Amino acid sequence: MKLNCVIVDDSEIDRLTVVAYAKRFPVLNIAGVFSCAEDALLFISKENVDVLFLDIDLDGSSGVDLRKKVPEIPCCIFITSHPEFAVESFEVETLDFIVKPFKFDRFEQAIRRLTEFMELRLKADLFEASIGGDSIYIKEGHEQTKVKLHDILYIEALKDYSLLITQEKRHCVLANIGALLKEVNFKSFIRVHRSFAVQKQYVQKISSQELILHNNVAIPIGRSFKENLNIFL
Repeated sequence: MKLNCVIVDDSEIDRLTVVAYAKRFPVLNIAGVFSCAEDALLFISKENVDVLFLDIDLDGSSGVDLRKKVPEIPCCIFITSHPEFAVESFEVETLDFIVKPFKFDRFEQAIRRLTEFMELRLKADLFEASIGGDSIYIKEGHEQTKVKLHDILYIEALKDYSLLITQEKRHCVLANIGALLKEVNFKSFIRVHRSFAVQKQYVQKISSQELILHNNVAIPIGRSFKENLNIFL
């Protein structure tokens, strides 16, 4: 996997720092380095870009504004001196938020998160339910893996993807948790949190804040989803 990245920062020292750190990761290909959002946007319109490393406080258009204009780019990591913009940045599909000044180990942590996300994204480019209705087929690499629905303990949301957790493995599919739960094949699952849905037969214990599943797996209960638990009463 090779990821084309663009670095945008109006500070030359900070640009050079990010470039130096990025060059230490073979997975990253530095496709472009820019001091303003306008030049970066022109480049992005002509090239294939996988990752943005953006400062927020730029001359002219801000890093957040730039991100809003290119939502099709899979990953965005903000690197800024302004932690107060963290909440706003995560409203525009931000993978990570690094506060300046930062050291290499913090950048390395962001790249680990980036590679994990992109690997899951590559694996999850195909998902479809089987005709029989008791299994699903998940594309993993060049093969399709058959997963029996009754083997899935719970579903965990991951942005536009979902993790299907069995006792043996975590499978990633290109479908958000809300869309999955509308499928007739997933009618045995109960949404108990914004990020989690559990299969009813695996619930062992219920408290005010969490569910305990088979093998002592703990799943949090979201306040707005507590009414869904009435099915167990």
